Amino acid sequence: MFEVDKMKIHKADFNPAVQEVKDAMHNTKDLRLFKRYQAILMHLKGNTYQEIGDLIGCTVPTVCHYVRDYRNDGLKGLTPGQSPGRPSRLTEEQEQELYQLIVESKPADVGFPAEMNWTSFLIRYWVEQNFRVSYSDRGVRTLLHRLGFSYTKPTYNTLEKADPEKQKAFKEEFETIKKMRNGEIDRILFQDESMIRDYQALSCTWFPKGRQKIVPTYGKHHGVKLIGALDYESGETFCIERERYNAKVFLDFLKQVVEKYPNQNIVMVLDNAKIHHAKLIQPFLEDHPELQLMFLPPYNPQLNLIEGLWGWLKKSVIHNVFYSTVDEIRNAVQEFMMNIQKVLETVRKRLCSKL
Repeated sequence: MFEVDKMKIHKADFNPAVQEVKDAMHNTKDLRLFKRYQAILMHLKGNTYQEIGDLIGCTVPTVCHYVRDYRNDGLKGLTPGQSPGRPSRLTEEQEQELYQLIVESKPADVGFPAEMNWTSFLIRYWVEQNFRVSYSDRGVRTLLHRLGFSYTKPTYNTLEKADPEKQKAFKEEFETIKKMRNGEIDRILFQDESMIRDYQALSCTWFPKGRQKIVPTYGKHHGVKLIGALDYESGETFCIERERYNAKVFLDFLKQVVEKYPNQNIVMVLDNAKIHHAKLIQPFLEDHPELQLMFLPPYNPQLNLIEGLWGWLKKSVIHNVFYSTVDEIRNAVQEFMMNIQKVLETVRKRLCSKL
């Protein structure tokens, strides 16, 4: 897998368009042109508009303009004052103002009572009222896509309660532990529990245009409770199923981990759930000093890498599906777990490269 990725990078570097941009960067003494060439080079190599903007120090709409001008007339279109192509209805300053408005404000903040989410209709109305420019609904959606927006679901953020100092301390300690893998520590595991329900969520999927996929339900809800660990080094996963979560179940899981990795020094990273601090498990930990628990700082689930496994599992086998029996859920979960054991390098790159 690694060799394939290297080959892709190698091919990208010798793409004629990439080489042309590199040559232009080398030959220009104009800092503004160099910045624009740099943006196009990153675009050709697959970077997102946001990543490009962060690196070269400009807004996403500005990057959009550079890419549009390059597509219309190549490198010549990047010359300041000579950008061809169809002019935008909005000026660059207006587009940047619109971009910041959508990112930083709710509709209710700018005169739309009780409206908390931007829609193409509201954006269209706001543009007309503030810039005196009219768009069709399709036109405003095209504008939003060009500015780097997409119609996506948001996600919850627990990080507002997180202590940045504790987060920093954890990362520093984890870096120290990683350096000990070739000597004092044999294995680093990320541990967590997850409930896999039969009716987890509905999410976007491809389906014939003009029709909506219908997911049947049966009025009863089942689920599978998992306790698992993810090996940071190899991507290997180890999961067991139990009917409930309590200290006794967690103790049994720890015993199985020690049996699975005999005569190895293990650091297990986990959250601060009550069962992880239970008095019941303390004698076992004292009798097995080779197993050390490393607790995450509060409100930092993104630091527990096995969370990515649960999300992957649910998206693959639970979303848009309703299972009529718990055995059907169990079989789907087991099949998923068996399949990812066959592609450990993919698992490691997908889940274990974030720390």
